[in-house]
Amino acid sequence: MATAAALAGFGVFVYAETLVVWVAGCGFGAAWLVNSLQPSGGHISTEPRINDRIRVPEVRLVGPAGEQVGIVRIEDAMRLAREAELDLVEVAPMARPPVVKLMDYGKFKYENAQKARESRRHQTNTVIKEMKLRPKIDSHDYETKKGHVVRFLKAGDKVKITIMFRGREQSRPELGYNLLKKLASDVDEYGYVESSPKQDGRNMLMVLGPLKKKTEARADAKAERDRRAAERLADAEAERTEQADRRAQAAAEPVAKKRRGPADNLDPDVDLS
Repeated sequence: MATAAALAGFGVFVYAETLVVWVAGCGFGAAWLVNSLQPSGGHISTEPRINDRIRVPEVRLVGPAGEQVGIVRIEDAMRLAREAELDLVEVAPMARPPVVKLMDYGKFKYENAQKARESRRHQTNTVIKEMKLRPKIDSHDYETKKGHVVRFLKAGDKVKITIMFRGREQSRPELGYNLLKKLASDVDEYGYVESSPKQDGRNMLMVLGPLKKKTEARADAKAERDRRAAERLADAEAERTEQADRRAQAAAEPVAKKRRGPADNLDPDVDLS
């Protein structure tokens, strides 16, 4: 949208991107087109140059199977690409001359995207769980917290154990040290001491690392879930088979006729009292 302003006989028109100045006076007119007010910088593409975007006189050409063709004129390289129904892709723009390769660029991008997705899927993210204890923790709470530590280690996560000292407990650091050593010994089937116990202010810290990697822990957990699902399916199938056998056995047995007694011959409407 244009904004007009009259300044001492000059008409100034300001547009979104271009400033046009019209100077009128003394019967003469002149027009100046001023450069765009917007900065010239833009988004820098990370895609390689392909086909007509390659603007150099010569290139070092590589064939679709990786064979070296040599230095050729860009026109000849484009002609070979059209004949082979492939794309001409610049793979080394900083070389002199640039290196280009004949390939199916769409297929190349798809395969790279698939590889990146697979690498992200198998990438392991290190997670550090934390468990806090007191030096004089009772046995029930200790067993509960130890169970949590075992669960974290079995899932492939690291666990930071923090012993919190209060008041006079700070003068007995051996209590926290012995508790950490006991916990490490109790869970040595699932983890190891990655960072030995050390004092940090009023706290004492120790880090336990899992014996299994995250991917292995996930695979084991999936195998365990599949095993339990298979057991439930087998139990349900066995129960259905047992019920079908009981129904078949009941249907095969003859139905015993009920013997009629004296009371069966009486009129139900007759009052015997």
